Order: sequence, then C-alpha cells, then structure tokens
Amino acid sequence: MILCELCGLPLQNNIKIMSAKTATLIGATGLIGGELLKLLLDDPYYDTVKILVRRPFTMEHPKLQKKLVDFNDADSLLVALDGSDVVFVAVGTTQKKVKGDKGAYRKVDYDIPVNIARYCKIAGCKIFVLVSSIGANSKSNNFYLKLKGEVEDAIMKIEIETVHIIQSSMLLGKRSESRPLEKTGQSLIKIFSFLLPSKYKPIQARDVAKAMVAVSKRKEEGFFVYEYAEIKKMSS
Repeated sequence: MILCELCGLPLQNNIKIMSAKTATLIGATGLIGGELLKLLLDDPYYDTVKILVRRPFTMEHPKLQKKLVDFNDADSLLVALDGSDVVFVAVGTTQKKVKGDKGAYRKVDYDIPVNIARYCKIAGCKIFVLVSSIGANSKSNNFYLKLKGEVEDAIMKIEIETVHIIQSSMLLGKRSESRPLEKTGQSLIKIFSFLLPSKYKPIQARDVAKAMVAVSKRKEEGFFVYEYAEIKKMSS
C-alpha cells in the first residue's frame, strides 16, 4: 500500500478526499430546484449535496445533508454554507403567495439570493449559480424584471470568483402546487412559441437544471449570463 508522504493516508483514499465536491442548494422545493436536486444526487461529480430549507424536508439520500436555517440569521447561513464548493440558488415566490405585498416579494426574490451571495464570499465559496429571468434589468419599469435586474447587479458587485446567471423564460414542468393560470399560459405558449424570438421561448425546468449543473463544472472565472439558446445547448 502506497502512503501519502504528507498526510500518511493511503494514496487512493487521499485522492478521493482531494476530489470530493460539495454542492449547496437553496430552493430545493421549487420547480427548478426539485429537478436540480435530483440531478445533483445522481451526479458522481458531487460527493455531498446540502440543501438549506426553512422547514423539514422528507427526502432521504446517502449524499443528502439537510440544513434547517433561518434566512434572516447570518450565523445560521454562514455555518450551513461552510465547506461548499458550489452554491446553487433557485428561489422565487409569486404575487399570490405574498398576497400582492411587494415588500414580502422582495424579501424572497432579492434578499435571499443577495445575502446568500454575500455569505458565500465570506465562507470562501468560489462558484455561485443563480436562476434569474430573461429580460432582467434594474432600469425596467416592470416590477419583476426590475427586481431580477437589481439582484444581478448586487451579486456582480460582491465579486465572487465565478458567477453563472441563468436567464430562463417561461418554465415548463409539473409543479407540486396548483397554478391554473400558469398551466393555461404554458399550453398557449407551447402552441405559439414558434412566433417568439428565441430567447423568449418556453423551456423545461429540467433543461434549466441541467444547464446549471453543466456551468458549475466550468473552470473559467468571471461573471457569465446565459439565455435560451445557450441553456438548451448545455442541457442536451
């Protein structure tokens, strides 16, 4: 048996330790997050998958670590994020959930991803992958697109080593919650999608999740934004 001269461990075990990767996911109960969680658990590239949740999560898996956190508690988040090689953020709410309260909407769609990015920087995590929206622009007159743009701008200023922004359009897929209007919209947009510019075409949530996993393994540093064509290419 060959031993490592530095640590005294068997060489094959040491190699395994050095190559182990930990992915942390925020938003595991959502449409994209649910698909992403399944992909990460099935991917041998990641040895450990941590999810940060506000309430108990029933799924069990040998690679899965569940962290109950208070998203308003910096210490709680810093401890949960410690040791993460990559952090995936796929959180989002709806006007229905917050009953039209834009302040409550902002707490979920802005405060959580931006705070997580700040704590990633402090914790030493070098790769941050975020689901945003096509058309995100901090100067937009549309509340949703303006908010998403503000999130992107704030995260850019934090200067994490590598940031990947996935700007998806309307998502296709089965949600755990009932959204009748969204189902109708999905049906209509599938029919008329050929009329839409490429970047506005609807996309399967699983394809977005596949693209997120793919970009997380890239070695280049910087701030990257991906639209429909690139997302589809990376998911194939």
